[in-house]
Amino acid sequence: MRAVLDTNVLVSGLINARGAPGRMVDLVRAGAVLPVVDDRILAEYDEVLSREELAEYFTAADRRDILEFLHGNAEVAIPAVVIVDLPDADDSPFLEVALAAAVPLVTGNKRHFPVDRRRGCPVLTPVEFLNRFATG
Repeated sequence: MRAVLDTNVLVSGLINARGAPGRMVDLVRAGAVLPVVDDRILAEYDEVLSREELAEYFTAADRRDILEFLHGNAEVAIPAVVIVDLPDADDSPFLEVALAAAVPLVTGNKRHFPVDRRRGCPVLTPVEFLNRFATG
């Protein structure tokens, strides 16, 4: 299964292996979920993982390993649409990539992606994704 993982899902799952975000990360590591990204999403992952408030969870080596894994184990999509009407413009790349790849967007913040602005893209919480697509 392919999906775009919002940064909050990736980071939450890496920090706490319990719960749905942690299960999402497990599925990515196992190759059962293929993350779909573009350069902007990878840059955001890097920026967030590098934040000072997360230094207790991620060393520079951890960040390098995570990003290296994603570079080698993710699908790159090139969006053809530019979205400018989301509440937070920083969320646009995630929806643009999900639309380009025709995959669900998995986020802990569905309210950042109002239904009337999703352009038909399924936006799911980690629990919703797991309930819908996980096979055991």
